[in-house]
Amino acid sequence: MKNLSVNEWREAAAQDEHAVILDVRSPGECMEGIVEGAIQMNLMDTAAFIQGIDSLDKSKNYYVYCRSGNRSGQACMLMETKGLNAINMAGGMMAWPYETVMP
Repeated sequence: MKNLSVNEWREAAAQDEHAVILDVRSPGECMEGIVEGAIQMNLMDTAAFIQGIDSLDKSKNYYVYCRSGNRSGQACMLMETKGLNAINMAGGMMAWPYETVMP
């Protein structure tokens, strides 16, 4: 699993034609705003999360984030066991300084 700083993560996702942005926070946390274009899959709803990642395209690169980077790190490790390429945003939304967060 790759851990990238917020700036590295954002730049890599923007330049990657196979990028999919994945928000693994709860729906309540997402109400505070999400990264534009992100797909929300709540890691804490384990059964639904596993079912969701089982349906993901293995040819894509998944740029994953949460509030602090902890849950997204766990999600990335789980995703990699399923053969997915996952890149974690270290620091999560707590470190996100950009205005591209959409309420």
